[in-house]
Amino acid sequence: MEETLNPGTDLNNEEKALKPSPTYRSELTAARKKTAKPLLWLGIVSIVMLFAGTTSAYVVRADNGNWLIFNLPNAFYLSTAVIVTSSITLFMAYRMAKKSNKTGTVVGVLLTFILGLVFTYTQFAGYNELTAKGIVAMGKYANAAGSFLYFITALHLLHLFGGLISLFVTLINSLKGKYSAGNTLGLELTSIYWHFLDILWVYLFLFLYYIR
Repeated sequence: MEETLNPGTDLNNEEKALKPSPTYRSELTAARKKTAKPLLWLGIVSIVMLFAGTTSAYVVRADNGNWLIFNLPNAFYLSTAVIVTSSITLFMAYRMAKKSNKTGTVVGVLLTFILGLVFTYTQFAGYNELTAKGIVAMGKYANAAGSFLYFITALHLLHLFGGLISLFVTLINSLKGKYSAGNTLGLELTSIYWHFLDILWVYLFLFLYYIR
């Protein structure tokens, strides 16, 4: 006897095959969580290599002579204090999230974001101080020492803008109550990157202070 095929049955079987499993979403979320930190650390390593190369070029160029020696702007000292404080407030936010304290988390992230904006302002205030002293980044009156300082600090500031965007997103998520003792991944990733920017700035500040 010839077997009769039912097209409708075949179609239903195909739909079932294409339909994701009930655990698909949870598996996808778990995979993202598993890869998020390694990817972040990979990015951080690449940034470290970038600044290692830049500061090495600074040292080589300084040894070649025709290098202007000048004091760092006062605003950069304030920048250092501000960004170190911002790491403290973000650490507090993380601690509050681990206790499922929504208010404490929001306040900590908000303070960190505000301090990040203050840091940005003090950086530009520092540039204004330098310009007032005749130390410019480019042009007829530029010296390599000034150009390197502008480039290195602006490069850090560029990465800090990414940190500010991450903080803003984290702040929105905090207000929505997305962070709790069992879910701090987003806040933790932002914290790692922000603390890295803090350490990087302290290194750059000390480098520029002592290597002239």
